[in-house]
Amino acid sequence: MLCDVFPERYQTQLDEKVDRLTALLPKSEPMTVFASRPANYRARAEFRVWHEGDRTDYIMFDPDTKEKVAIESCPMALESIANLMPRLMAEIVRQPALRTKLFQVDFLATLSGEMLVTLIYRRPLQQKNGGQTKTDQAWLEAAQALRKTLPITHIIGRARKQKVCLDQDFVIERLQVDEQSFVYQQVENSFTQPNAEMAQNMLHWGRKMAALANPDQSKDLIELYCGNGHFSIALASHFNQVLATEISKTSVASAEFNIDANRTDNVRVVKMAAEEISAALEGQRAFFRLKDVDLKSYDFNTIFVDPPRSGLDDLTRKMVTEFEHILYISCNPETLARDLADIGRTHDVVETALFDQFPYTHHIESGVYLKRKAK
Repeated sequence: MLCDVFPERYQTQLDEKVDRLTALLPKSEPMTVFASRPANYRARAEFRVWHEGDRTDYIMFDPDTKEKVAIESCPMALESIANLMPRLMAEIVRQPALRTKLFQVDFLATLSGEMLVTLIYRRPLQQKNGGQTKTDQAWLEAAQALRKTLPITHIIGRARKQKVCLDQDFVIERLQVDEQSFVYQQVENSFTQPNAEMAQNMLHWGRKMAALANPDQSKDLIELYCGNGHFSIALASHFNQVLATEISKTSVASAEFNIDANRTDNVRVVKMAAEEISAALEGQRAFFRLKDVDLKSYDFNTIFVDPPRSGLDDLTRKMVTEFEHILYISCNPETLARDLADIGRTHDVVETALFDQFPYTHHIESGVYLKRKAK
């Protein structure tokens, strides 16, 4: 497939995903299906670079044959990326300082119009000289010129154990949800939602489920795997307080930036793994990172989880059932089905949703809202 899109097949592939997810999940109300744009939907794109004589191309590797395939265009990517790609390559070919031993080019774009480009090299961009680190001046001047001639907001150069930022290593995204604008710092080389318009749909659905779980905003929310605060911030207005946890130091810093940028005063982020916060809530042990957090001051009625593809670990799967309401975002329907087999003993599935984050692939992103069974 390699960057191609097939709009004429889009609805068929979406229907197949709906059938597959429906077969895996417990019966509930009709599933809400959020379709993607059939083209120009990816806000992130990464391409290897291949040099042969005077020619340099973006390439990808065929997943079946493993052979390299030159990428002339990428209609999967946002139009801003697709339009930039040939112009950037022309400048790379023209400038030896940019082209020499260039190994990979990464694009990170936003709906709000920012563009970050990372150029990755198999040669050093910096040298130690008399205790000082000096950046390759020819590369630096050529990279700075790119920002003047092309629609690029930020440029980063990477080499082995080296990172050169012309100014900053992030973009600012603004997502429009329920007639509100949410601001998100998205850091290069960190996880961000690849389909920005679908991210807006996911936040809309999450907010709608939060309103069902806590209609008077009197209770509190705990979130595991919060990343850069993507959901925490958007759902915060539906709860009295939000305690969010994340293990990645970079993501925690980004979440704190986003909390301030959105002027959200009822969200607290702590750097903890899901298993650790599970143990803390169970009273199994005390954690230094919670020394300034009074867990007893929270009145949680809802837990939000967005785990990795492996799903919930045993302790966390047990822990989530202690809450009246569960919001579960999943990127793997098989591990979701496994987790729901256990959670379904105490909770009923109320609503389900499919978010077609990755059109034309087998990947399925889904959401499930569960409520504790009536006694």
